Amino acid sequence: MIERFESFTLAMSEIPSCWGKIATSEMAVYGLKGPNAKYLITLLKNPQGITAAKLCELCYRDKAEISRAMSNLEKKGLITRENTGPNSYRALIKLTDEGKKAAQHIAKRVDIAVELGGKGIGEKEREIFYSCLEKIAANLREISKEGLPENSSNE
Repeated sequence: MIERFESFTLAMSEIPSCWGKIATSEMAVYGLKGPNAKYLITLLKNPQGITAAKLCELCYRDKAEISRAMSNLEKKGLITRENTGPNSYRALIKLTDEGKKAAQHIAKRVDIAVELGGKGIGEKEREIFYSCLEKIAANLREISKEGLPENSSNE
């Protein structure tokens, strides 16, 4: 069981590390940090706009990080905030035309990275892998909320 844990944790640590390097390199063109790629793509997928609260939920990031990122994207002219009142956290965030161009470019680059990252994996293997990954994520999400049980049904 320890070997499986080591294999799992090493691979799960290496993937985001490599993705971070790729995203950082790609986002440097826009003077942005790597995590902004996910925010731009998420906003691109929601052309009607979304709130910072929803962006936190969709990207699994905290309010402070999203707030800093949105301020930076706004300064660069890539997003606008609508319906800003006393609580800008609830304002509707939308991509500007320039933001859409950047997000579309990043989406194309992400497609290339995903394609190359999955090189040598057949479609059936990919379906099984993503299904398993989603189950693992859901299980770990539940455990992280409720804590580990005293005993496992596998013991």
